Amino acid sequence: MKLKTAVTGLALGAALAVSATAGVQAKELKFAFQGTLTSWDPYRLNETFTLGTMGNVYEGLIHRKPNMVIEPGLAVSWEIMEPTRWRFHLRKGVKFHNGNDFNADDVVFSATRVRAEGSDLKTRISADTKAIKVDDYTVDFVSDNPNPIIFSEWGTWNIIDKEWATEHNAVTPQNVGGTKENYLTRHANGTGPFIMVSHEAGVKTTFKPNPNYWGKKQHNLTSVTYTPIGQDATRVAALLSGQVNMAYPIPVQDQKRVNSADNASVLIGPELRTIFLGMDQFRDELLHSSVKGKNPLKDKRVREAIFHAIDINAIQKKVMRNLSEPSSLMIAPSLTPISKDHFPRRAFDPAKSKSLLAAAGYPNGFEIGLDCPNDRYVNDEAICTAAAAMLSKVGVKVKLLAQPKAKFFPKVLAPNLDYSMFLLGWTPGSLEAGNVLRDLFYCPRASKGEAIWAKDSRNKVGKGKFNLGGYCNPALDALTDQILSETNMKKRDEMITKAMGITVDDAAYVTLHQQALAWGVAKGVNVKQRGDNVFDWRYVMID
Repeated sequence: MKLKTAVTGLALGAALAVSATAGVQAKELKFAFQGTLTSWDPYRLNETFTLGTMGNVYEGLIHRKPNMVIEPGLAVSWEIMEPTRWRFHLRKGVKFHNGNDFNADDVVFSATRVRAEGSDLKTRISADTKAIKVDDYTVDFVSDNPNPIIFSEWGTWNIIDKEWATEHNAVTPQNVGGTKENYLTRHANGTGPFIMVSHEAGVKTTFKPNPNYWGKKQHNLTSVTYTPIGQDATRVAALLSGQVNMAYPIPVQDQKRVNSADNASVLIGPELRTIFLGMDQFRDELLHSSVKGKNPLKDKRVREAIFHAIDINAIQKKVMRNLSEPSSLMIAPSLTPISKDHFPRRAFDPAKSKSLLAAAGYPNGFEIGLDCPNDRYVNDEAICTAAAAMLSKVGVKVKLLAQPKAKFFPKVLAPNLDYSMFLLGWTPGSLEAGNVLRDLFYCPRASKGEAIWAKDSRNKVGKGKFNLGGYCNPALDALTDQILSETNMKKRDEMITKAMGITVDDAAYVTLHQQALAWGVAKGVNVKQRGDNVFDWRYVMID
């Protein structure tokens, strides 16, 4: 199957819709997802499901329509006052769910909080950008350098009520890697179209429509209930039995059965998420490995050997049932100026893999750990299992640890960084290449002059925050800096092509594929599917 997505600027094609005829009596949306929502702190975890769900309760200065086009949110308009100063005019008359007024103080507070220690969303606003209150409904964002897409990721930068957070001693975010909670962990107070009523982490969360929502009502829901169901078979059974009327993802092996049922169908579309393997390239000695005293993954030949050992076409056919598109880049081709075949993917070639390993000093291979979630991406554990089997044939013996994302993310993300290799997925929040180059490839120094991934410090500069493997190429960093401030789009596109070429040549990651979306919906339930896999309830209609 070919996954095709047309993008113009920041717009992604036309949204897909599904509708059916009957079978749902109440206007209650009851949906299931494979993962859990462990915290309601908007800045704890930079993960699509978490941010997408919170986006129904909280809001950003901008919204994205179902076709991904940016529209005003809590900001009604914006303008460039000078090359390094953007001015945002805020929406008046908006109230948080507790009745507090929304104003510029909340925006400035949120701009500070999102970049505070413990936040997993620091990259939403660059470290050099100052949020300045002009008046109660005007905020300026002033940066050291021009930023032509300053607000492109702000649809998932949710604004927090300053008074409420201060009152409940939650001025700083809950750390994804820690166990300490704050008041926002279990409570929510946004400006969005839905109000969180109750939250039992790992069990059930309920919501009701916000009767005082400032925006136009485009749904007919009376309530929403979210239930995490990690087991694929159980989640599909819940949909077919009517316990839920929307469930996702529907595993590829069950899609035919759902489509043949009388009461449900599967909505399939291309997703912008790239699935990849990351590798530890910063430690002097590799963790969870038989190699002692050094780190084989620092050697480009070893990284290339891992790439050549993986038969991506077999994964596409057998694991993904052709619902994926193999990729050579860490971004969906539709989001770049680069043609799909411009950078060919390294071919499956076990003989070459063995030769590269021998040249690097590992003729007999070695043992290595692989961390993988089992409830986050489509067939994530199956992908890791297949990759492990393929690597074993060239002598790389994989010790696979697959576990729920609630355990996987704290283990793999900073500050723990406890892995040898890991499987992860990435959808650029800005829907363009600058996000990928900044977040996944930039040298992850804690601050200028400090060692990469200094053990007891965090990334203070904001760039490279999700470069978990510690890949570092100063020449690419310099080019990325130019891209992030270039306002001439033609020049920017040329630099993006050059930068992506560097990442491919360096084998910084083992790219796998872009997966497909597969949402299961009951008859009578009408939803709009976004290419970033965000489920926006504001557009749900139930017959």
